[in-house]
Amino acid sequence: MLHVDVPTRPEIRALIETRADACVAIYLQTTPLTQHVAGSRIAFGNLTRTALEQLDAAGFDKRRRAALEEGLDALREDDDFWRLQAHSLAVLATADSVRTFRLATAVTETVEVSDRFYLKPLLRGMAFPQHAFVLALSENDVRLSEVFADLPATTVTVPDLPGNASDATGRASVNNLTQGTRLANAEGQKTLLSKYARKVDAALRPVLAGRETPLILVATAPLGPIFRSVNTYPGLLADGVSASPDRMSEGELASASRVVLDALYAAQIASATALFHERIGQNRATTDLNAVARAATFGAVELLLVDMDEVVHGTVDATDGTVSLATEAGTLSYGVIDEIAGRAFLAGAQVLAVRREDVPDGAAVAAILRYAV
Repeated sequence: MLHVDVPTRPEIRALIETRADACVAIYLQTTPLTQHVAGSRIAFGNLTRTALEQLDAAGFDKRRRAALEEGLDALREDDDFWRLQAHSLAVLATADSVRTFRLATAVTETVEVSDRFYLKPLLRGMAFPQHAFVLALSENDVRLSEVFADLPATTVTVPDLPGNASDATGRASVNNLTQGTRLANAEGQKTLLSKYARKVDAALRPVLAGRETPLILVATAPLGPIFRSVNTYPGLLADGVSASPDRMSEGELASASRVVLDALYAAQIASATALFHERIGQNRATTDLNAVARAATFGAVELLLVDMDEVVHGTVDATDGTVSLATEAGTLSYGVIDEIAGRAFLAGAQVLAVRREDVPDGAAVAAILRYAV
C-alpha cells in the first residue's frame, strides 16, 4: 500500500488559519522505493537551508530560528520516516511544530516562508487524487486493490471479506436454486446476491472508514447494481468498470481504473468551465485577480480554479481584499493566489488547483461567484 496521508478538510482549514512568526512550507519529490530515497533526503536538506537563509535575511529571532532548524533536522535524520514515502512530500513547519503529508501526486519543488503556510499543492492533492481503491467483485471472487499514478496496483488485505458468493450465503450456488423453495427464482437470486453484497460492504467499512479516496467498482450486472444499492462508502464513484474482473490482473484493473479517474477529472473541469462561461454573462464569473481577491474576502466565491504552479507574491488586505504585489519573494509577503484560495475555502467554496490550461481563458485564477460583486 502506498503511504499517503492527504489532509482532510478540517486539517486544511486548521492549516489555512495558522499564523506564526515563520511558517515554512517545503514541497519536494520523493519515491516509494526505499533504496532510492537518499536523493530526496538530500533535496530536503537543501530546501531547508534555503528556508533558513530567507529567515536570516529577514533578521528572524535566533532562538526561534534554532528551534525551527532543530525540528527540520530531526525530520531529516529520521530513518523510519524516510523509509515509507509516496511520490511527493509536504513539510509545514513553525518553530513550535512540524507537520508532514505524503502525497500520491507529483509536486513542483518549492520553498515558501511567510507568516502563513503555502498550501496550494495540498489543495491539488485533495481535489484530484491520483490514487484510488478498486473493488473487483463477482460471484466467484472479491478483492480490494489500491492503484496509483505511477506504480503497480497492490492488493489490500480486508479482514472478514467473504471469498465469494457461495461462502457468503452458505449455498453451493446462487444461480441453480432448488425448485419448490422461496428462493427458486430470480428474486431468490437477488436476495442471495444482496446478502453477499452486504457482507462485502460490512468488511470494507473498517478499512475505508474516514477516507475520502475514490472507490471504483469493477463488476457486471446484476451484482454491480446490487452492491451499489447496499454500499455505505460515500467515495464510491458513480462511474465504474462494467466488466468481469475474474480474469483481470492487478495491472489490468489499474489500467481500467485510471481511465475512470481521468474521465472524472475531465468531467469536473468541463463542468466548471461550462458554468464559468454561463455565469460570466451574468457578472458572476471573473479571472481578474483583484476582483477574485475581493470576492473571496467577502465570501462570494462559489467555485475557484487556480493554477497549481503559479506563485504571485504580495499581500491581500483582510478587510476589503485589495491586492498589493511584491517586487520579490520575502518573508513579509506570501502567495496571493494561495491566500485567495484559502479565503475561498474557509467561506465554503469548492477550490480546484489545476494545470494552467485547465483554468478558463488560460488565466492564473478563475472564480464563479454566488452573486455579482
